[in-house]
Formats: sequence, structure tokens, C-alpha cells
Amino acid sequence: MAVTSSGTAVVTLPTDTQILITREFDAPKHLVYKAWTTPELIKRWWSGDRGEVTIADVDLRVGGMWRYVLAANGGFEVAFHGEYREIVPNERIVSSEVFEGMPDAAALSTTTFTEQDGRTTLTMLVEHTDQADRDAHINSGMEGGMQEAMDHLEQVAASLA
Repeated sequence: MAVTSSGTAVVTLPTDTQILITREFDAPKHLVYKAWTTPELIKRWWSGDRGEVTIADVDLRVGGMWRYVLAANGGFEVAFHGEYREIVPNERIVSSEVFEGMPDAAALSTTTFTEQDGRTTLTMLVEHTDQADRDAHINSGMEGGMQEAMDHLEQVAASLA
């Protein structure tokens, strides 16, 4: 099994409304994409170490909806949903993203998968409508959970080889 690049996602704030996440994986992009988009695989990585994904609904088509629900270790649920706006298999996904605890703070996420020498760079640009929503997202503690989830994503993708 491949060793993960633990905690190596880089989070930057390019503008007042954007969050940019970049992470390299020791797996080819078609496997990272498969782990990113397949419900039973999403359930293995999306929660990081913070609980269990109880719902991973994916209708992977333009206009299709997605929804993930996490039963968190603290005994509460966290849910997100969105609509796919653009899909280029193994290369790019654009979708809306709504944290159901803040339903008025929708964001647009553009995720790209690029490969070099069998390694994949995943880049996710999350665009909020205003700085307050972006800052709420950043201040939610999302980075710790995201780092764990990305580590698990790498393990799942590598296990598919």
C-alpha cells in the first residue's frame, strides 16, 4: 500500500471570496477521480477521522445532484449537497456546494485532476458569494477534517490499483 502524503493539502485564499486547496496524490488521476465520484468509495474517505458517512448520493451528470451526510463522532450530523454544473470525466468537476447548516451560503467548487508520472494533483477552487461566507467556511475547522479526508482519499485511490 502506498504511503500517504499525510496532511499535505495546501490551503490558500486567492481573493476575498475564494478558497484554493491543492493536494498531490500517489495514484493516477483516473483512480483519484473514481474514489472522488463513487458513492461506496466516498463513504471510505470523506469523513476523515471525524465519524461515518451515512449517505453518499451521487447522480454524476450535469444537472444531477449530490449529497453527503456525516454522522460525526460528537453525536451530531453534518450534511452537504449540490448540483453538478460541468463534468469532464477524470479531469474536471464543477458543482455547487451547500452546507445544510448554512443553506444561504452556497459556493461553487471547481475540482481538477491533473497527472504527471503517475501522480495526481487535485486542485479545488471554492468560490463563495461574499467574504463573510468564505471566512465562515475557513473558520469552521474545515481544514483539519479536509486534511484527514484527503489522506484517506489517497489511501482509497491507491488501493484501487
